[in-house]
Amino acid sequence: MIQNPILKGFNPDPSIVRVDEDYYIATSTFEWFPGVRIHHSRDLKHWRLLTYPLTRTSQLNLKGNPSSGGIWAPNLTYADGVFYLVYTDVKTKEGPYKDCHNYLVTATNIEGPWSDPIFLNSSGFDPALFHDEDGRKWLINMEWNYRKREKNFNGILLQEYNPKQEKLTGPISKIIEGEEHVLEGSNLYKKDDYYYIILADGGTGYNHSVSVRRSKNIEGPFHQDPMLQILTARNHPDHPIQRAGHGSLVETQNGEWYMAYLCARPLSNKECPLGRETAIQKCYWTNDGWLRMVEGGGLPTSKTEAPNLREHPFKLLPEKIDFDEEQLPQYYQSLRVPVTEDWASLRDRKGFLRLYGRESLSSVHEQSLIARSIDEYFVEIETAVEFEPATFMQKAGLICMFDEDDLFYLHISYDNNLGKILQIIKHEQGNYDELLEDPIPIHIQSEINMKVMISREWLQFYYHFGKTEWQEIGPPLPFGNLGDEYSGKLGFTGAFVGICCQDLSGQRKYADFDYINYYYK
Repeated sequence: MIQNPILKGFNPDPSIVRVDEDYYIATSTFEWFPGVRIHHSRDLKHWRLLTYPLTRTSQLNLKGNPSSGGIWAPNLTYADGVFYLVYTDVKTKEGPYKDCHNYLVTATNIEGPWSDPIFLNSSGFDPALFHDEDGRKWLINMEWNYRKREKNFNGILLQEYNPKQEKLTGPISKIIEGEEHVLEGSNLYKKDDYYYIILADGGTGYNHSVSVRRSKNIEGPFHQDPMLQILTARNHPDHPIQRAGHGSLVETQNGEWYMAYLCARPLSNKECPLGRETAIQKCYWTNDGWLRMVEGGGLPTSKTEAPNLREHPFKLLPEKIDFDEEQLPQYYQSLRVPVTEDWASLRDRKGFLRLYGRESLSSVHEQSLIARSIDEYFVEIETAVEFEPATFMQKAGLICMFDEDDLFYLHISYDNNLGKILQIIKHEQGNYDELLEDPIPIHIQSEINMKVMISREWLQFYYHFGKTEWQEIGPPLPFGNLGDEYSGKLGFTGAFVGICCQDLSGQRKYADFDYINYYYK
């Protein structure tokens, strides 16, 4: 059996493809850089993070992008020896408008190099590329309509893509009309005599679902599956796996079919701080040509039957990162900008990561922050930092965050009366607070060890220095605050944990981090 989710933690909007015996899933990365995570498997059960295709600012410039903007719903396909990746870069997501630019990059090797982007259109997000049997290529994407008294989700558009001219050509057809509910995340397939569109239906929250429509003509009309949602947990609020939707299909080399889809594992208060994850489920085609799940009766399942493939496990990731290598591990990302030696150096002090303080935790431009997504409800993360601030404008430490509006930050800073101190900052819905009424003075210049322990609904910070034992610092904090729907937030990522340094004075005061240890309890 395969245990779900297969990609734990923040890994939403999966697009799955098979090339010979290898399987790849591309997922959204939003404001985190590099762009688009691609995981690899050979058995659909064991997966490893393989690469990021968008590693250059010529491909992806996120500076100034809003949180939960950036990369939405990448679509990964393969044809004639070439990988095709289309994606949306969302520059505006709040208010009536959506500035969402759709691009295409290609590579002959999944690990790159990937090309600079070809601009496609900006009419709506969630693009997908379809390679027809006659060699023609088609782009579909939902259309966004900002006007009053109109349906925002205004239908699904189709236009041909000409690879020689590297642009969309010919007429634009609306192959599915807009409806009152959300229709997005469309993927187009052909099987036997039908074209099938797999739709993300009902929004990405608790009403999320997968629906299917089909037509014998690529330009429609497309007819609704009589089973309105083939996969959803919307009517089962106590089901352990929720928010199932945004499906994509793959056929194994042995003729078995699977759907990869996003899902979430909520806390008891329905918050989902782990973010939207990727699950997989075996499916089949009925005699009359409709898609159905093998297990679950239309519900997402915690397990699914594995395919008839030899198991292919991968080496487990190391728990401790000592910063002895020349590069950071792939599963650590930065906010909006690439990791470069001028602000995150592994060379300036051997065996340490030196972060030079830059802009504040509210910045959407140049933060000095390295983090990874949290993928389980029982984990501990610790680090050790050397930092000598000279002003309250300088900070460095251990952070748990959703975005600039919701975060918890244990850090070293400076107080005019106490000198160097430990303090905890909280951002809640954009409101700033300091949780220690009496900050803890630090009278040593050696390493300060910091740790956060996550136990489902709660997280707790700890510290020690010298030869002392771990000591709790601050109150238990609600982990659910770092969920994507906390207090009505319309966010799309998940909780991250990492290290960072700020210097609002502009002096670029640096902090030296000795290690990060991420381990499961």
